[in-house]
Amino acid sequence: MLPPTDIDLIGQTAVVEARHEDTLLDIARRYDIGQDEIVLANTQVDRWLPGEGTETIIPSRYILPRAERTGIVLNVPEMRMYYFPPPEAGLPASVQTYPVSIGRMDWSTPLGRTTVAAKIRNPGWHPPDSIRAEAAASGKPLPDFIPPGPDNPLGDYALRLGLPGYLIHSTNRPYGVGMRVTHGCVRMYPEDIERLFPHVPVGTPVQIVNQPVKIGWLFDTLFIEVHPPLDEHSEESEAFLETAMELINAAWAQRRFVLDAHALKAAVNKPDGTPVPIAQAATN
Repeated sequence: MLPPTDIDLIGQTAVVEARHEDTLLDIARRYDIGQDEIVLANTQVDRWLPGEGTETIIPSRYILPRAERTGIVLNVPEMRMYYFPPPEAGLPASVQTYPVSIGRMDWSTPLGRTTVAAKIRNPGWHPPDSIRAEAAASGKPLPDFIPPGPDNPLGDYALRLGLPGYLIHSTNRPYGVGMRVTHGCVRMYPEDIERLFPHVPVGTPVQIVNQPVKIGWLFDTLFIEVHPPLDEHSEESEAFLETAMELINAAWAQRRFVLDAHALKAAVNKPDGTPVPIAQAATN
């Protein structure tokens, strides 16, 4: 369910115990978390052999991005997508959220506004010349066309965006979800896009934003959520505190609060994507 407009947080952080056969990536997929998300939240846990009974943090609490709460909102440094379905008569508004992969530094996912231009079940893929040239240079040439099936990188579902050449799609390599591994498209876990696909109409608005720093209210507590910046914007990490203060000043203009400067500084210095409380609403 979508919270009221004056509440900005959804979900809850959880702690689970690893199974004997688990890797962190197995746990991430089981709880719909991306690879980088779960690694950042569990820096003391071995990615490949966490060990049976090891407590693992599931970072499933999120501050909603600063964007219109309609259609699809993708926050690229967070590598997470939010879907606000059209409201149904008699039912409360809702939001769904999914981890995604985005474009590598040299194939960045573009920012801006677009729409879902088409929906494709069992898509075939014509690799663009640029991708075929890259593959050939690496000694793994691609054919002109890859038909639907298990070898198709687009998986079973694709949402074509109004940005030429860009898709939100499934994958035959699910363990890359939550990392910068694509050629600019947005990649989802197969089970996630299978769930999403039937409910997204053609024409759905899509907002692609770059918000490594987010703030938001949960009742009388103000939270901040800080993510590592994209590699091409790594110099901006030095300006995180400045960005945070701009957001905090904007929040102050709307509602008075008492700021915990130490909590703010600690959150900015540890960009692990976990929402952290930094202020309490003033009582008078």
